[in-house]
Amino acid sequence: MSTNEAAWDTGSTAAETLAPESGLIAQLDSGDFGKSLTSAIRRAAQNPGAVAAANLRFAGRMARIGVSTAGRWLGAQGEPPVPVEKDRRFADPAWEDHPGYFALRQCYLAAQGLADDLLEAGRGEDADQLADRKAEMITRFLFDALAPTNFLLTNPAALKRAFETAGGSLVSGGRHFVDDLLHNGGRPKQVDTRPFHLGENMAATPGRVVFRNDLMELIQYAPQSDQVHEVPLLASPPWINKYYVMDLAPGRSFIEWAVQHQRTVFAISYRNPDATMSGVTLDDYLIQGPQKALDVIADITGAEKVDIVGLCLGGALTAMTAAYLTHTGDSRIGSITLLNTLLDYSNPGALGMFTDEKTVAGLEKQMAAKGFLEGSNMATTFDLLRANDLIFNYVVSNWLMGQEPPAFDILAWNVDSTRMPAAMHSFYLRSLYLKNQLATGELEIAGQRLSLSDVKSDTYLVGAINDHIVPWQASYKATQLLPGDARYVLTSGGHIAGIVNPPSPKAWYEVADDNPEDAMAWRKAATRKSGSWWEDWARWGGERAGRLGAPPPLGSRRYPAVGDAPGNYIHG
Repeated sequence: MSTNEAAWDTGSTAAETLAPESGLIAQLDSGDFGKSLTSAIRRAAQNPGAVAAANLRFAGRMARIGVSTAGRWLGAQGEPPVPVEKDRRFADPAWEDHPGYFALRQCYLAAQGLADDLLEAGRGEDADQLADRKAEMITRFLFDALAPTNFLLTNPAALKRAFETAGGSLVSGGRHFVDDLLHNGGRPKQVDTRPFHLGENMAATPGRVVFRNDLMELIQYAPQSDQVHEVPLLASPPWINKYYVMDLAPGRSFIEWAVQHQRTVFAISYRNPDATMSGVTLDDYLIQGPQKALDVIADITGAEKVDIVGLCLGGALTAMTAAYLTHTGDSRIGSITLLNTLLDYSNPGALGMFTDEKTVAGLEKQMAAKGFLEGSNMATTFDLLRANDLIFNYVVSNWLMGQEPPAFDILAWNVDSTRMPAAMHSFYLRSLYLKNQLATGELEIAGQRLSLSDVKSDTYLVGAINDHIVPWQASYKATQLLPGDARYVLTSGGHIAGIVNPPSPKAWYEVADDNPEDAMAWRKAATRKSGSWWEDWARWGGERAGRLGAPPPLGSRRYPAVGDAPGNYIHG
């Protein structure tokens, strides 16, 4: 795995290095993170015994660090006083071999330990767990921001590069910093997007746009085999990002893989909302999105059933659509595939810190002013969840080391963000994150109360081991909500790399015969297999996709092709 893949899946001054955090801390504080930290400190002060013990432990560590550092000056080696975990930031040998840098890292880790102990001292049975998690997050963020690796004089790798390049790296780093300050909000660029072109080396699977309304375009992909299964496949992407994460690049496209494995594939490409769409609701997304797509697909192919594969929010909408159509007597949906999807929001992972009542109310005020939520707001939230990988990693590489931002397809897609319509996004956050109405059977869409227990389709469920957006244990809960035959698969990678998962020697997935209520019990019984879940899915889906026959035409008399894939909305 390259450094860029790991980062995704996983003369500088202090003012320069802290530039990206200033706005981020303001974003955190809009969710009461600062108040939560202050509250934790106040509670810790009311527990003087625990605070005293924490300070004694810190003093002991510092004393041992001094002794160990002196020993290293004299050539002695030994275990560091503060345990050291594997951390890419401190990969340079100087952090272990040079006494000064060794001491600096040890002091940094000791200070982190003290902060953790003080936060623990502020916990109590009556403490607000959400506030505790926010306090822990902002503390971790501040320590990440102040890591010695983020500063030129305390980063041995950056100093070595400056010496080796006769200062050229500092010149390049300064140029990057100024450019980012002027054109990227003062934050380091994550990616060089110049090599990527939509329709050429991204979103490049050949096809035609066969339908367009005010909300979405429907793409039908050209067949790449002489015969196809009679049941077509609809890709239902999240509208929080553009659809082409499912058609990322040749050889790394799930849609391309499905087409090459004898499926007739359609995909929804949502329009990027503007102020005129402020009143668009989640009802509209269901009716004018997947339900309308099913109408078009049925007319073009003549198929009685359509399989749907939904990713993240697109997966949640897929489940809603299946429940809605079942309630109305519409049985057109065949099998369902849900990729990194939450249906039960009772434990939404780290995003729960950004979706409490006060934070949602603040977002609603922002959206009321514009009619939508800026895509950059969502991108910032996701970056904050993995600040070391998605922010400070580039502070070091771009600004301190003077390196060019990487050309990486996933990151290029990631910065192509979308906006959220105000009405839809508010309803989504309140109904699902705050009230968990989909799982409890209380969600009403388009006049129907939805019950996931009505969905009898066979389901293929994918979770990713390193997913920080949809923890796999949370996605596993869908096995208990959907009564049809369910196959849960746990794969390597994170929220995106787990989906962009073509066959490779490093890929693996885990499966089990049964789906017990407890996710960890499932994993204990699961078997790990080499390869990509794409291969397993192709076999599973092919068994349920009907007979083979000639491919259908691209478009129909009622729904003629109106343009080439990837269409117009992808450019919005």
